[in-house]
Amino acid sequence: MELRARNKAAFGLGAFGKDLVYMLVSNYLLYYYNAVLGMDSVFIGAVLMGARIFDALNDPLMGIIVAKTRTKWGRYRPWVFAGTVLNALTIYALFAAPASMADSSLRVWLGVIYILWGVTYTMMDIPFWSLIPAITDPGKEREQLSSLARSCSGIGDAVPMVATMVIVPILSGSNIISEYRLGFRWWALIIAVIFVITEIIFVLNVPEREIQEVETVGVGHMFKSLFRNDQALTVVVAVIFVYTALNIVGNLILYFFTFDVGDEGAYSIFVAGCFLAQVVTMLFVPAIRKKVEKMKLFTYGILLQVIGFIVLLVLAYSNIYKTTTWYVLLIPGILVYVGYGILTVMLTIFLADSVDYGELKNGTREESVIFSMQTFTVKLASGIAIFLAGIAISQTGLDTEALVQTQETLNGLRVWMTIPSMIILVLALFVFMKFYKLGDRRMAEISARLGRDTQE
Repeated sequence: MELRARNKAAFGLGAFGKDLVYMLVSNYLLYYYNAVLGMDSVFIGAVLMGARIFDALNDPLMGIIVAKTRTKWGRYRPWVFAGTVLNALTIYALFAAPASMADSSLRVWLGVIYILWGVTYTMMDIPFWSLIPAITDPGKEREQLSSLARSCSGIGDAVPMVATMVIVPILSGSNIISEYRLGFRWWALIIAVIFVITEIIFVLNVPEREIQEVETVGVGHMFKSLFRNDQALTVVVAVIFVYTALNIVGNLILYFFTFDVGDEGAYSIFVAGCFLAQVVTMLFVPAIRKKVEKMKLFTYGILLQVIGFIVLLVLAYSNIYKTTTWYVLLIPGILVYVGYGILTVMLTIFLADSVDYGELKNGTREESVIFSMQTFTVKLASGIAIFLAGIAISQTGLDTEALVQTQETLNGLRVWMTIPSMIILVLALFVFMKFYKLGDRRMAEISARLGRDTQE
């Protein structure tokens, strides 16, 4: 299927919209319930982690449901639309906790609504990404669409990261953290509306290939096929490691700027610079791929992130941003996000390639089941990261109501923000280099055996 410019643009817009809501939840839910509402950080992390365990069953099941779907509107788009509308309601509810609620009731509210958010996000996210291998063949067009989608996702990530701590105080009419409740409610509503609009445009403008009427395999067979796809599972493990590493610092960096750097406003500028670097990098990945083999490019992405975290730790302990300017922190931030930009595009390509590998190995093509694992692992990584961030806040003794933190607390925050992420990234590189086998030459062989031409 040859995609037109408007099809690709709609795909990119859809990726932008869905990552708006994801990043708002991923990076601000802990801050909202802990710093704004005063809930215990460890409890928040435990609830979010538990919800991700629930998704261990929900996400693959959703992938199977999508794979079995047959409608006149297609297999994927009806789920994208339905999931979007329902998820928009939950995203608002998450940040609109009633002020009259006692702490015990608020904890129940968080648990129930967050699980519903995860379920409805899964409904739209799995069919969304499953469309990439479903409407493209291995090679140039798939890599271009993956790069475009991930670049637009990066912009979607950046908007709430950059704008939230600027807009929320304005909507709240206050610069006091404990009074940000109203601002978060209105901001969540704005994000939800934008989300629905972008996905409607996506559904109306992204085509689907005609569904081939083939024998539908059973649930048990599909799970067996998934777990026999060793390359998909390798990518899934890498996704967990890479996203966990970034989400740990993503959840702690606002605390770092607020209480260590001492300039909450600088956080938005810092994040803007980082995400700009990420988006530009993702746009250039297809051009870089012409000269660099994809396995090497993945390695470079990991190394850039590790170096960035090392530089961040050194700068934090040197306190240089307190004697000169905080802008020096952009150096490690850009290194980390350039590496992340490379990794997000490459992991999407790797997972799409594993679909073709699975078709050759197992005799069935299971985009939805395999991409359901990406959805699950990204949310699992977010849950793990928030849980670890919650522990970090508790263990360092950080007091969100105090004007000044102890040096011991600041040092602990610096270590938690960097060392765990470095260790996790090294593990990701080790696993990937040892077990992933779908290099460029191998994918060309697979395409030839499946009777497809690899696009150069």
